[in-house]
Amino acid sequence: MTSPTIRIHPTDNVVIARRQLLPGTVLESEGITVSALVPPGHKVSTRAIAVGEPVLRYGQVIGAATATIAPGQHVHVHNLAFSAFERSHEPGVDARPTAYVDSPATFDGIVRDEPWRKGRIATRNYIGILTSVNCSATVARGIADHFRGDALADVPNVDGVVALTHGMGCATAADGEELQVLRRTLGGYARHPNFAAVLIVGLGCETNQIQGLVAQEGLAEGANLATFSIQDSGGTAKTVARGVDLVKSMLPAANRVTRQPVPASHLTVGLQCGGSDGYSGISANPALGAAVDRLVRHGGTAILSETPEIYGGEHLLTRRAVSPAVADKLIARIRWWEAYTARNGMQMDNNPSAGNKAGGLTTILEKSLGAIAKGGTTALVDVLEFAMPATARGFVFMDTPGYDPVSATGQVAGGANLICFTTGRGSAYGCAPSPSLKLSTNTALWQRQQDDIDIDCGGIVDGLETVDEAGERIFRLMLDTASGRRTKSETHGYGQNEFVPWQLGAVM
Repeated sequence: MTSPTIRIHPTDNVVIARRQLLPGTVLESEGITVSALVPPGHKVSTRAIAVGEPVLRYGQVIGAATATIAPGQHVHVHNLAFSAFERSHEPGVDARPTAYVDSPATFDGIVRDEPWRKGRIATRNYIGILTSVNCSATVARGIADHFRGDALADVPNVDGVVALTHGMGCATAADGEELQVLRRTLGGYARHPNFAAVLIVGLGCETNQIQGLVAQEGLAEGANLATFSIQDSGGTAKTVARGVDLVKSMLPAANRVTRQPVPASHLTVGLQCGGSDGYSGISANPALGAAVDRLVRHGGTAILSETPEIYGGEHLLTRRAVSPAVADKLIARIRWWEAYTARNGMQMDNNPSAGNKAGGLTTILEKSLGAIAKGGTTALVDVLEFAMPATARGFVFMDTPGYDPVSATGQVAGGANLICFTTGRGSAYGCAPSPSLKLSTNTALWQRQQDDIDIDCGGIVDGLETVDEAGERIFRLMLDTASGRRTKSETHGYGQNEFVPWQLGAVM
């Protein structure tokens, strides 16, 4: 029979409950008896742990005991807390050359031929309405709403018209970092291959002037990019009508696209986890990591992000860096976050969330170690700031917050044409214009929320599937999704409201 617990590493002093453990349950493999109720996904001590002694999971420190812990006790927030500890970075010691496959896999993609993005490959075919400022959000939605229902029946190759609005664009420094990052984000979306064409709509008097956005990002107006403002168009109704007419003029060309086989090297996958639980680092995250290893060996790119959610495990990434310079860039972003949280009266250990804790995660260190597993095992080839283009092929890291909508927005702006999102508590999320795949960490979640989950990794927890076998399934689903197979979030219409640029600075 399958053991009632999972031991992750030989040196760990805790194991993970596969199912709810009642007091008196004998764990024969550990030679201990459970002393109190332990929920699924939670930790059980395997030996006595003194106050202040490190608790180990994955063979790594996840915090220190705040009370004496006896063998067989439930280990969680009542007796375990975040603790600072020294990390040995050793840049590059675990970096290995990538063993590329001889015959790369393919998917059916859309090849863009415009000079400013020639050769970039789309996995979807949308028309996008972007806004320079919050003041033009209603107009942008009004334009997109015109094309709901059967309005696109005559253009079956167009996936939709989506309005991606935000709450920024004014009341900020005209020469500050926040405006630069917002423009970089909008520019990344305007250039994204999953948009056949884009409108950028402004109010007219905002700090984020469209001309400044176009200049900073090197955009060029033409058949695939139009810009205008409410004030110059003569008000809301006239602006909506102008936008509708422009979209109508763009639809015939957008509909003329065809899919064709392209190498998997054109796939750039953003890696996300949200609503994590105690199984995330055991099942879905390492399975996604196994898929990422395959993607990289086939020439593709994967973007790991959420800097606060690698905190305490960043040394595992610097050890995989291809150079000291790449490792230094990651360490610099960690130091930036430490200073950023400090000046805002916060700490880097302000995670996990309530749902994470209910699922068995106790400290940010524990969550981070599980989250890093999404990145597989290949070398770390680059570290990017938020929304910067991901031009290096292979495994890269992008500095983003841990808040999923903001993080994924940065990844898509950087070129991700697919998102893979693991969850243990349940997540309802989409990320237009890029499709988002959901991976459940446990089968109970899959059975409860199949409307939102695309693939179940719970068989790993149940001993029915290996991490590598699940990784192969995920990689094949990546290719199928990139070829046009719709995800659960797409069928529900998710994706427009989840566009959330990172608001860095003061709102004046």
